[in-house]
Amino acid sequence: MTETPSRQIVIAGAGIAGLTAALAFAERGFPVKLFEQARQLEAAGAGLQLSPNATRILRRLGVLDRLLPNAIRPQAVVLKDARSLRELARVPLGEAAEKRWGAPYLVAHRADLQTALMAAVALRPDIELVTGGRVTGIAFDPHSVTTTVEIDGKATDVACGLLVAADGVWSSVRAQLARTTGFAASRFSGELAWRATVPAESAAGSAFAEIGATDCVTTFLHPGFHMVAYPVSRGSAFNLAAFTRGERIAEGWSGHADPAILSAAMRGTAATLAKLAALAGPWTAFPIHTVAQRRWTMSEGVALIGDAAHAMMPFAAQGAAMGIEDAAMLANLIADFPDLKQSLAVWENLRRPRVEKVLKRGALNRLAWHARGPVAIARNLVLAALPADKLAADLDWLYGWEERKVVRR
Repeated sequence: MTETPSRQIVIAGAGIAGLTAALAFAERGFPVKLFEQARQLEAAGAGLQLSPNATRILRRLGVLDRLLPNAIRPQAVVLKDARSLRELARVPLGEAAEKRWGAPYLVAHRADLQTALMAAVALRPDIELVTGGRVTGIAFDPHSVTTTVEIDGKATDVACGLLVAADGVWSSVRAQLARTTGFAASRFSGELAWRATVPAESAAGSAFAEIGATDCVTTFLHPGFHMVAYPVSRGSAFNLAAFTRGERIAEGWSGHADPAILSAAMRGTAATLAKLAALAGPWTAFPIHTVAQRRWTMSEGVALIGDAAHAMMPFAAQGAAMGIEDAAMLANLIADFPDLKQSLAVWENLRRPRVEKVLKRGALNRLAWHARGPVAIARNLVLAALPADKLAADLDWLYGWEERKVVRR
């Protein structure tokens, strides 16, 4: 990016993608200004899964060692029938995952990952983090982008070579660009996510221990819903996430919906699973929005990453990982290619097929997990016939991904 008068990078949003981008750009020698519109950084959601394609990058950026004391290495991903609680399939993780894919598979509380990222950012004098700063204007000239940021009611202009929008599914940067460039708005998927975090020593924690391995990621499959459960926070709590159809509710990560929706979706499940759901309440609900658009970049100096670019359904457990991959690859290509327009085009051309393949995998998972009747019977037979090694091999393209060096021509 040498032809621009400034190597300054401005990032909107200090979530997982934004913090990772700040570290990745700083590692490549760029000064970074990171603006977060919230006055206090709060981790949205609860637990998350970090597959080896993500933890490999976190290790390189000096974040993984900070996260490991509070994270869990699950021993397997286990699929169970929600009605009978019969185990349908098991994908080995733990040491087997690290040996196969070269990095650990982790589950963690989102707050623990954010804390680890923030600790790494705090050590970098070339990263300036400003909270309570909202991007309210974007202007272009032939050699730079001027970003207007409102802080405490006062507008400040910041010139940069590149503006990175990492401000999530309801991106304010994308909304501003949509007025003139045709960027897409988010769309409600018709699905609701229900989340609860329960102490391991609570009645709900004991209920989960009765029906799911406490050292695994357990997914309960049912035509009307599916539920994912796993330990977080050094095993002191369990993260529960259920997904159902539902009407649109207010946008945000801490919403409320009628718990009868979840209860109705779980009709016919095993009594012990229904008991777990009842004990885990009250559940927090939020609407799942997706973002699908034809472009993620502007050659004038804008890139959208993570959920701001391609918010996806959670059925491949890759939302955080895709944002981490986006950030790391973008920083490397901007550093390696002197021409900004070319580097942005190369980045998008490389990332789009990868993200689209993940989207297809998520759609396939949803179809399989919510199957009913003869389709569910066929699913169970196929899963029973596949050895664990074959199930793991089917994920090599996803978990074994590593960024390849792009050679300029």
